[in-house]
Amino acid sequence: MPQSKMRPSVHLAPRYLLALLFIFCSACALTAEVVPLIRAHSHNDYEHEQPLIDALDAGFCSVEADVFAIGEELLVAHDRIDLDRSRTLEALYLKPLQLRIKERGGKVYDQGVPFYLMIDFKTQASPTYECLRRIIRPYHAMLTRVDAEGLHPGAVTLVISGNRPTQLVGQETERWVFIDGRLEDMEANRLPASLVPWISENWTSHFKWNGEGAMPQEEIQKLAAWLSKAHSQGRKVRFWATPETEAFWKLAWDQGLDFINTDQLKALSKVLLAHQAP
Repeated sequence: MPQSKMRPSVHLAPRYLLALLFIFCSACALTAEVVPLIRAHSHNDYEHEQPLIDALDAGFCSVEADVFAIGEELLVAHDRIDLDRSRTLEALYLKPLQLRIKERGGKVYDQGVPFYLMIDFKTQASPTYECLRRIIRPYHAMLTRVDAEGLHPGAVTLVISGNRPTQLVGQETERWVFIDGRLEDMEANRLPASLVPWISENWTSHFKWNGEGAMPQEEIQKLAAWLSKAHSQGRKVRFWATPETEAFWKLAWDQGLDFINTDQLKALSKVLLAHQAP
């Protein structure tokens, strides 16, 4: 064969190799498992471009959705003016989670870590809960539940915040939801952790530190005391309205805050991945 006819294959080979390498790397990127960040909480998750999906892509293990009971549906929004009939709790959260769990053999993440969906009731507690109880019925198989025999962990744990139907839920002998508590709920351990596994508070109501510079030692001690008390009762702690700074996120991690609240998914993910690395 003449030399001139061999040149194209000689020159194209590197291009073929580069193309194959690009395809291989792309495939690896698509199949690579996200590292779960078990202490990352997506505050007002529904305000992101892709509710739930963006949080899952960032490795978050807790997401928050505000809901309004409108007719037979729970609509997801921060304010009534933003209500949209297509943005239901089922469409944005329950159905996508159910599909993901089915595809992953019963888990939200392949590692099988716990996942939480916090549902903040914006409408009256009892009717909103009645609506939620009906809506979650087809999803019982993926949810953590409590009955006379005790706790049965599921792939997703539902925690109700906002206008909380604490007494109503507490009277049920079998349930698929839990209650987000407040600091006073820890006094005398009056509500069991099996009902109130979380304690949430407004950061600015208890601390002056804004995430800049060093946190005052007396405030660190105050935070540590609350965490110690909650953990001794088998509860987790979350604050909302927290500083959105790297200094705060690192301190929260070091102090053992169970859920680090943020609206900045990628920024917190980057910090936690670096901070928790061995």
